[in-house]
Amino acid sequence: MLRVAMGQISPAVGDIDGNVELILDAWRRAADAGADLVVFTELAITGYPPEDLLLKPEFIQANIDGLHRLRDEGPAGTVAVVGYVGTAIPGPDMGGLDETVSARDLRNSAAVIADGRVVGTYNKWRLPNYGVFDEARYFVADDIPLTVRVRGVPVGVTICEDLWTEGGAFAQSAATGAKLIVSPNASPYHRGKRAERMRWIEHHASEDGVWIAWVNQVGGHDDVVFDGDSVLARPDGSAAARAAQFRPDLVIVDVDIDEAEVPAADLPGFTGERPELPPHEDEPRLDELEEIYEALVLATRDYCHRNGFRTAVLGLSGGIDSALTAVIAADALGGENVTGIAMPSPYSSDHSLSDAELLAGNLGMPYRVIRITEAMEAFEAMLAEAFEGREEDVTEENIQARIRGVILMALSNKFGSILLTTGNKSEIAVGYATLYGDMAGGFAVLKDVPKTVVYELSRFRNTRGAAIPEGTITKPPSAELKPGQVDEDSLPDYDTLDDIIEAYVAGDCGIRSIVGRGHDPEVVREVIRLIDRAEFKRRQGAPGPKITERAFGKERRVPITNGWRG
Repeated sequence: MLRVAMGQISPAVGDIDGNVELILDAWRRAADAGADLVVFTELAITGYPPEDLLLKPEFIQANIDGLHRLRDEGPAGTVAVVGYVGTAIPGPDMGGLDETVSARDLRNSAAVIADGRVVGTYNKWRLPNYGVFDEARYFVADDIPLTVRVRGVPVGVTICEDLWTEGGAFAQSAATGAKLIVSPNASPYHRGKRAERMRWIEHHASEDGVWIAWVNQVGGHDDVVFDGDSVLARPDGSAAARAAQFRPDLVIVDVDIDEAEVPAADLPGFTGERPELPPHEDEPRLDELEEIYEALVLATRDYCHRNGFRTAVLGLSGGIDSALTAVIAADALGGENVTGIAMPSPYSSDHSLSDAELLAGNLGMPYRVIRITEAMEAFEAMLAEAFEGREEDVTEENIQARIRGVILMALSNKFGSILLTTGNKSEIAVGYATLYGDMAGGFAVLKDVPKTVVYELSRFRNTRGAAIPEGTITKPPSAELKPGQVDEDSLPDYDTLDDIIEAYVAGDCGIRSIVGRGHDPEVVREVIRLIDRAEFKRRQGAPGPKITERAFGKERRVPITNGWRG
């Protein structure tokens, strides 16, 4: 029997001292519970993804110093597997670095630490270089397996992407005799990701006849969010234990492996009087909408707090996007820390103001009304001579949006609050947003949330308690920038629009293929034209959390200037 702990922590990128403290705290709690082995997450010392911090020799040295501190301060008896940035310098207890260390010397590594020694290091075999991942920019891959024996049990070490392939590191570890394979991870969340992971975990466990301790980090970092959801899998692929979703957790489980089948132990594991372990009970898994919602709340909280913001401000239009953004922000930061600003124009409906006020009351948010009519009239007067002889068009609509952006940025500056933008993925995709207007802000909560999912999430959130007024959900969506305006004056219905966006953005489908899904050819051509034309806007927009399989940003690097159509 081997007592295994899964250290599902929330490391912050670059906070090496803070991350080491998180690791030590969980390691000590695992040792107090009599664990033989505790497994932490990928690059736990640096946080993931460190990106171009990896080009700084001082950063690499600080990460190695953090490893040495874990080696020196970690509790005796309980073996730890910890992710860190390794180098090409030979030997598990490397010394200081010199100024010649470059990115080509770096490895994505996991150290095995026991009783004041680094007894082994595994370097990641498969380096992902797709989607949000860019590891080939920084690391060199190795294909040398590492197996250590803990309390008589051979334990193989792999890292994250090593799981997502046939054979490879898992098969190699099993071939060395490993009965348990540990897998530190930094696996970002997106809709449907849990099922994909479990297929691979179940495959390798049953294919190689091994236990798998798959340990994932949790927390938000810029445009990705990590959901935790670590799992200990039996050799038949079934889950023996799961960690919480979207929050740190330490799960400790006795793994029934017959020690008599393996050679004598290299590492003794826990040697004291082992305390009785209470039975572990998994929390119920969240359904898909719950997962998306919790991902958005966690991403918003961590982005704000880790960037020094305790309060937020946003525009409340009475529409569904600003309402859902406000609810997520209130759940993340506390309603008292989120200020809603209504900025009515002559085109704003009475129900928009009343819905915004009701929403703020439901959430316990500070609420203020700042009318923009006077500012609109001032701009009209200032530009009258320059615009003489020209009809009103979208220019005047954009001026309204930019007036609101200026007001919100002024409040953000004055009170030190982060400005949250409220646009959804559907609008951002086709450029139905005003640059330096409603796109102004520091974090775009709904940036990767299609409009159809905005409605689903809004109805879901209301099942937890009255939040979004029913009128906000049921009324036709409108920017209210001119009389009688509704979104479908300019756009297809959102079911159609979201399906075309999904096919073109996530599926890289062309016009012919998308038309084959049952869409009108002219509508498809127009939506694609709008998506392509809006790339320059998206490049200047605020970051926001990824919750779909393919988000705008680093996952989709399309040239702004390009002549391809189709």
